[in-house]
Amino acid sequence: MKYATTACLLTTSLITACKQDARQSAPEQSTTTDPPWFIDEGPSRGVRFTVRADLPGDGPQLPEIVAGGAAALDVDNDGWIDLYLIQADAIEGNVLLRNRGDGTFEDVTDGSGADDRRWGMGVASGDIDGDGDVDLYITNFGRNTLLRNDGEFHFTDITEDAGGGDEGLSASASFFDGDMDGDLDLIVTNYVSWEPQRELECRSRTGLLDYCAPAHYASPTTDVLYRNDLGTFVDVTEHAGLGNARGNGLGVLAQDFTGDDLQDLFIANDGNADRLWINQGNLKFVDRAMEMGCDRDLTGKEKAGMGVASEDLDGNGDFDLLVCNLHGESDSLYLMKNGRFVDTTGRHGLSALTRPFTRFGLGFRDFDCDGDFELYEANGRVSMSDPLWADDVYAEPNLLLRREGARFVEVSPRGGVVGQEPRTSRAAVFLDANNDGRVDVLVINRSSPARLLMNHTTGGHWIMLDVRDANGGPAIGAYAEVTTGSQTQQYRVRTDGSYLSAHDPRLHMGLGNTDRVERVLVQWPDGFELVLDDIELDAITRIQR
Repeated sequence: MKYATTACLLTTSLITACKQDARQSAPEQSTTTDPPWFIDEGPSRGVRFTVRADLPGDGPQLPEIVAGGAAALDVDNDGWIDLYLIQADAIEGNVLLRNRGDGTFEDVTDGSGADDRRWGMGVASGDIDGDGDVDLYITNFGRNTLLRNDGEFHFTDITEDAGGGDEGLSASASFFDGDMDGDLDLIVTNYVSWEPQRELECRSRTGLLDYCAPAHYASPTTDVLYRNDLGTFVDVTEHAGLGNARGNGLGVLAQDFTGDDLQDLFIANDGNADRLWINQGNLKFVDRAMEMGCDRDLTGKEKAGMGVASEDLDGNGDFDLLVCNLHGESDSLYLMKNGRFVDTTGRHGLSALTRPFTRFGLGFRDFDCDGDFELYEANGRVSMSDPLWADDVYAEPNLLLRREGARFVEVSPRGGVVGQEPRTSRAAVFLDANNDGRVDVLVINRSSPARLLMNHTTGGHWIMLDVRDANGGPAIGAYAEVTTGSQTQQYRVRTDGSYLSAHDPRLHMGLGNTDRVERVLVQWPDGFELVLDDIELDAITRIQR
């Protein structure tokens, strides 16, 4: 995330005039009359939350501009997705919202033990102890926190006993079974080796104080890998081979990119080469990003990697990869071909569409259930530059892109929403809040209210698979192959990806006009398979080992 330095603010008297000039030069937003894909129903559904990303002291401080995470998870195993919202304010603390069973939410933070009053960044979710309840790992500036789900919306901070309390400036994290022993290990990205007394004074070209790029600190750091030993997390970073690799880590996901049934790790770095850690077994990894073609873009540039996403976009059975970047840099879309990634960003129309924005949270989902993935991106700057989209100098519109043949095109209205003021968006969390088979989006915004974008598209059949392990928890790492006619699509049960986020683990598939699913193959991480040939359409099917 290299930082632009353009700004138009010097004195209070210049602010209004400068904003007016910038607004005049801003690209025009769509005035289409097409129906919106989403409607922000956050306040009416009980989601009232604002990230307060202000550290004590004067002037901009690095963690403030990159904070803003959240999780969507079924805390009480009732089949309805609840929400956990990360507050970058040690006074207010994090927020736990219970889904009432109709897509509306109530705040149950008080007495839950889940508030974790530290300076929060992001969150990962997974059942760490095999009791069927989804636990939480919170990344912070300062000590990270491991929360055990005790049931009935109560959590216990077990960090001191169970480990995982890294003290750095952590960003995204992911639970995954790296050694195939049946429990979830943990990868945590760290951003910059930073502390308040090391803050620098950075200014725009016009002299206004602004946030510094990570390169200014010259303090890349190491990510941390923890092995799960019966619910205790042991730092195995050196053993795993990650200890000598430094970077400015932001996004992370676990995925089997080589087809050997071992979970590999992709880490997006801000301003230095991205890393693809290929799993060698026994929690040992080797970085193959360069030789597999995904450490930098087609021109050889190391971009400002933030959010990450991975799906089988071309239906060839291999998982592809998308990394989003800074204003002035396009996304990087890598398709897996014959064991190597090919940068197809321009070929698929993403270069011009994404370059004007700074993207953070993102993900591929079939929002309109037409049988093809759309791409949602949550945007917001990290430095002040033209054009100005709103009174917030870091605000940008979010994007919704759909496929037309091989290319992505922008949906109208912009972002799939009518008449919304741009905000400084960070996490984009994907879930089905009201169990209607339409994927919704929770967008976390810096210093302004979060948005719960409820999906109002119509048409198209769908199925949703709620794949569980033998203990009743989400079967993270399990695969599903869904065959409709001559087409087979592959999915993975995951909660990671995007940015600082944990997502609804249920697998959603849009089917378009298809009126029958021929076959569903589910494979759990230990290789056990189940074949289903009678899946009900337009319904959620729970499949437990």
